[in-house]
Amino acid sequence: MTLPQLSLMTFLPLAGAIAILFKSPENKEGIRRLAFIFTFAALLVSLGLLMKFDIANTGFQFEEFASWIPAMNVNYHMGIDGISMPLIILTTLLSLLGVMASFGIENRVKEYFIFFMILECGMIGVFLALDLFLFYLFWEIMLVPMYFLIGVWGGPRREYAAIKFFLYTLAGSVLMLLSIIALYLNTTPGTLSIPKLIEIGRQTPFTGTFALLVFAGFFIGFAIKVPVWPFHTWLPDAHVEAPTAISVILAGVLLKMGSYGFLRISYPILPYAAHYFALPIAILALISIIYGAFVAMAQTDLKKMVAYSSVSHMGFTMLGIAAMTEKGLSGASMQMFTHGIITGALFLLVGVIYDRCHTREINAFGGLMITVPVYTGMLSVTAFASLGLPGLAGFISEFLVFVGAFETYKWITVLAAPGVVLTAAYFLNMMQKMLLGKPNAKWEGLADMTSRELATVVPLVVIMFFVGIYPKPLMNIMNTSLSGLLALLK
Repeated sequence: MTLPQLSLMTFLPLAGAIAILFKSPENKEGIRRLAFIFTFAALLVSLGLLMKFDIANTGFQFEEFASWIPAMNVNYHMGIDGISMPLIILTTLLSLLGVMASFGIENRVKEYFIFFMILECGMIGVFLALDLFLFYLFWEIMLVPMYFLIGVWGGPRREYAAIKFFLYTLAGSVLMLLSIIALYLNTTPGTLSIPKLIEIGRQTPFTGTFALLVFAGFFIGFAIKVPVWPFHTWLPDAHVEAPTAISVILAGVLLKMGSYGFLRISYPILPYAAHYFALPIAILALISIIYGAFVAMAQTDLKKMVAYSSVSHMGFTMLGIAAMTEKGLSGASMQMFTHGIITGALFLLVGVIYDRCHTREINAFGGLMITVPVYTGMLSVTAFASLGLPGLAGFISEFLVFVGAFETYKWITVLAAPGVVLTAAYFLNMMQKMLLGKPNAKWEGLADMTSRELATVVPLVVIMFFVGIYPKPLMNIMNTSLSGLLALLK
């Protein structure tokens, strides 16, 4: 009997949550150790799948299938392809690093890690589900733990940020559910299988008002998660108030679920509507890129600056998706992965300096290059990766997006290009104010990064260099599946 590796990877964190449930709240070290062991085990399983992944296979791999609710034709169907494989690695890696970054949590440690582990289970499940019912179930599973992780362990305005996140996400989920029900009722026999819906859409495409309304429901649900302007306003509040590790998960994984939804569901099942809405999506992507960059430039709070930079950078992802070209889709998929790595590292570094100084005001620092040289090195590399310096991970993905988008939307791409310059402007301004100049006497004797903090950031920095210098392995994983998606869109 073959071991169900996808289910094992998905439910290992849930098993960890159950194991922690039986731990005494006073045994904080034991709780942290259990969380680390189970998230590390999930990462090992994902790496094992990566080693066995067949880059030439155009279909889903390691599939698991079981009848679940026969009366509704709902099945437990899991699988992985080149679009989801990098995101699974991203999720399991950032979850492990998030657990390590959470070792400093002292308040209600048991509850914190239980919620964290349930959250990881939901995130992995979203990227593996091949049944819309199962997809929606995992999508909703994430909502409750994230609400509590922000609302209980967040900053001074944590309740406001948590409620705003919950309401935005719930509103999008309701519209997405209506679209799922509409697809089910308009197929004979009713099916929620994503591969079957793709096949039905290929043989007799969903067209007309029905297709447009269903796509619109999915679009709003996914756009809120990305987030696309003007659905982005929950993001800065959630990021600023969330604990460091939860900001990492928000930026590194949750935002990718929106763009993944377009590639997994909206585009392959509803290509007619995808073409119809392509230009409006490209325009919204342009606004996100420029607006996000300008607002990030205006921030004096380091964490809020990084949060708004995510709005801008995810705009590049949506521009590549809207282009519907080979290079555009490749760039968008790579941007999903590289943005997760880079912004995850940025939020970890924000947490490092905040833990020491209890302020995130950019103007409050100065001369950190002399005071904390290791931290300066980590922050500099990550900032350069985010602004798209050649040789680091951010460059190749944005380059592909621009090349691919230019084939379809020349003027929109030209107007979006200054977003790169604006990104450089606010990151260089931040580095100048925080790292250069005369050291602030207030932070004299500031401790540099600890070994645990370095262990959370260094792996991400290594990936930034590796992908920036040699992106071929990552592109090989994605391209076969993206070619199949592109064929459905033609």
